[in-house]
Amino acid sequence: MPVGPAASGAGVWEGLVTSALLGTDRRTPPGGPGAAAALLDAAAAETVRRRAGLRPARAARRPDPAPEDPRPPLPDAAARRLTSLLTDRPGTAGGGRRGSAPDLMELLPQWLATANARGFAPPPQVLPALLDAARGRTDLRPAALAFAGPRALWLARLNPDWRFALRATPGGETAPSGAGAGAGAGAGAAERARRLWDEGLFAERVALLASLRARDPAGARELLASTWSTERAEDRLMFLDSLRTGLTAADEPFLEQALADRSRNVRATAAELLSALPHSALAGRMAARAATCVSLDRTLTPPAITVEAPHECDAGMERDGVVARPPAGRGERSWWFGQLVEAAPLATWPDRLAGRTPEEIVALPVSDGWQSELHAAWCRAAVRQRDGGWARALLGAPTAPEAGGPGAVSLAERAKLLGTLGAGERAEWVAGFIGTHGLSEAFQLLGMCGVPWATPLGRAVVDALNIARDAGSYPWSFSGVMGLAERCLDPSEAGRLDGLLAIPDEPEDASPGAGGYWAEAFQRLVTTLRLRAAMAEELRAAP
Repeated sequence: MPVGPAASGAGVWEGLVTSALLGTDRRTPPGGPGAAAALLDAAAAETVRRRAGLRPARAARRPDPAPEDPRPPLPDAAARRLTSLLTDRPGTAGGGRRGSAPDLMELLPQWLATANARGFAPPPQVLPALLDAARGRTDLRPAALAFAGPRALWLARLNPDWRFALRATPGGETAPSGAGAGAGAGAGAAERARRLWDEGLFAERVALLASLRARDPAGARELLASTWSTERAEDRLMFLDSLRTGLTAADEPFLEQALADRSRNVRATAAELLSALPHSALAGRMAARAATCVSLDRTLTPPAITVEAPHECDAGMERDGVVARPPAGRGERSWWFGQLVEAAPLATWPDRLAGRTPEEIVALPVSDGWQSELHAAWCRAAVRQRDGGWARALLGAPTAPEAGGPGAVSLAERAKLLGTLGAGERAEWVAGFIGTHGLSEAFQLLGMCGVPWATPLGRAVVDALNIARDAGSYPWSFSGVMGLAERCLDPSEAGRLDGLLAIPDEPEDASPGAGGYWAEAFQRLVTTLRLRAAMAEELRAAP
């Protein structure tokens, strides 16, 4: 009968460890003198005795079977492509050159979007690699988890490295591991959601609120209100931000209450959300304040806008979200003024400025150096209120001599204004901008355009790259734009680029070897476009 660890004497092992730590010359090992060899022999014998005496543990419960995925399987070619995308480890050629091979991992987001649109299910054997990829890149997670489906949650419960999948899925931590898609699976959904809201980790609660807000805005607001008074200030701020999705006038009473919150950041966020509702009471109060600061001086030729910024920030302004203390280097009055104009409904200004249109208002001169401050505030208001008419006026014509429109103050502001326009109009504006100003300032603007780029925009980008190549400079200054083109240019444009693959004759003032680098960059672009076309075709095939 085996001797258990207790029977062999726990003190024997402890004595051996002590002798090893102190040294056999200071502590004689059990069993008599014999120095190091005796210690090792005794340790070996004791190890065998301890292992032989272990009692078998109770077998762990087998995991529930993985849930079924009812979606159709991927076509074979698409499945092989996914495997290659997930296993790609792009290297870097010497000197920082990317070489002519496509970066497959950068094509994975687009592949996932297409596969999700087609409604395919992944092969089970790729799920570990897919979860590993999503673990390393947070931008992949929404599309990767949607594609991975219910089996991703089943796997995530078995591997702590994939716990992010449970946190990103409302109810993922509390749902049974074998839950399927039948009627019984949704019977306790409301109860599980309530339990997750009451007991879950912060990240799980944020994900739950965001998901519920997308499906049931009123239900999400009621859930938040049920525990609002007991939440921490930093948590209230994050939860309140979820109300941006589906924001309507029905949210106004809750947001008005939040204006009295003890946290300044919570009050500021509530005020920002209310100012995005043009008919809210807060928007009316801000309009009245801003209107007293801006007037039209008809005695000037031509008439000009005059500004009288606030002289103080009173308690009412602070309650409505105006931050009293300006950042370093900013004057108090201009800081208060910008916040008032930003929060006022844009419909305030035609009435205040003699019925003029947004284009006519933006064209008016502004006295005493207030133009940039006023126009910047109007830019922020147009973005917040999603007002395309004001955005067009502030952007101006893309072919204007200056790179910015009459009211845009930075590339970041212009990019945000473009976000209020439809995809076609946005692409047309950016194409005109590139045709006039080139690519040096276009990277942020291109990031606002839909994929694949509309034909006029794609051709404007290629033409500008060709001009840069002919100028003899190195292509590295345009590597960001080239990377965007690889992911966003319509694959049908690949044929137009064949003429750019040859190494051009270099002018005398060209950078040494620039032509070869450009040919390599265009080769990579063409190869990537044709690969994207093949990927799309594979996903169109019947499984």
